[in-house]
Amino acid sequence: MTEDKRPEWSDPNSPEFATVVRKGVEIRSSGTTVAKRPQFRKKRTTGPDIEELYNGVLRGDRTQLAKAITLIESNAEHHFKWSQELLHKLLPHTGNALRIGITGVPGAGKSTFIEAFGSYLCDLGLKVAVLAIDPSSSISGGSILGDKTRMEKLTKNPRAFIRPSPSEGKLGGVHRKTRESMLVCEAAGFDVILIETVGVGQNEIVVREMVDFFMLVVLTGAGDELQGMKKGIMELADGIFVNKADGENKIKAEKTKEEYNRILHFLQPATKGWQTKAYTCSALYHEGIDNVWNVIKEFEKNTKASGVFYERRRWQKQRWLHSMIEDQLRMNFYNNPRVKELLPKLENEIMAGARTVASAVDTLFKEFYRTMNAVDAE
Repeated sequence: MTEDKRPEWSDPNSPEFATVVRKGVEIRSSGTTVAKRPQFRKKRTTGPDIEELYNGVLRGDRTQLAKAITLIESNAEHHFKWSQELLHKLLPHTGNALRIGITGVPGAGKSTFIEAFGSYLCDLGLKVAVLAIDPSSSISGGSILGDKTRMEKLTKNPRAFIRPSPSEGKLGGVHRKTRESMLVCEAAGFDVILIETVGVGQNEIVVREMVDFFMLVVLTGAGDELQGMKKGIMELADGIFVNKADGENKIKAEKTKEEYNRILHFLQPATKGWQTKAYTCSALYHEGIDNVWNVIKEFEKNTKASGVFYERRRWQKQRWLHSMIEDQLRMNFYNNPRVKELLPKLENEIMAGARTVASAVDTLFKEFYRTMNAVDAE
């Protein structure tokens, strides 16, 4: 048996010491080997079946339609190529739906109006897709209000499809991929596309650039008469509908309608050759909903006859191009490694009062262009 030895750093004068160093014993191999554990390998990401999505959308398959929109709305870089491939295949099947934008101040009853209007259209035998844009949660990024829960009847209608999406802070009250989602719904065979905005008041130019008919839903007794005195959003609307015109509020709604019509008489129409007017309706009691559809159909007939309908759609494609360029530039800037590195530091300097905002922006763009030029040089 080998002798136990104390480590060199132990106290020689101490009679007791718990730690000892034992001489190792060599053990000869018996020839057997221990099997190695298999190494963990991250599963390789495989792309979606574009052909399956394409055929499913054309069939009007709800599951495939939802998957296609989810792919298009994804912020992942590797999803962009797949979504564009799908859109390219679907493009020949788009453009046949009537696109309607619906906005209004919070509390005007937009969701109730859309449920009543959408149900009416479904009863006429039309297929209706609702792209409802809700405010984004600052924590999860998801929808806060959840329009599906507020359109229970329409959600259950087999001729309707409701897709709520968060605005993600996008100005104009729409999701940045609403145009693409709209095209997918058109390819799925929907006759009418309803786009409900967040309802941000004066900043609705974006949705005006993607729909044929743009309506403003207002109510009485909530300062809408004063709001109407401003130009702003009224110059963008093709029709103004005073909602909740029922019961004791009916007389007041008629008065509000007349006030809007007097104002609209002095404003330039949003659509060439079409005079924007105000109307009353009650989404809760389904009164005047048929007149809403009659107004929109009359608008479609007149604008198609004059060619304004098709001219607007060509112009919207041009605006879409510029919008995509702006989004791409923004993404490239914030994803630049040097910008990511400098931005937190410059933010702290600005908050501490050690640097001006303009100089920080100038520094960021100089570094952005420098890194981009370096990549091009390689």
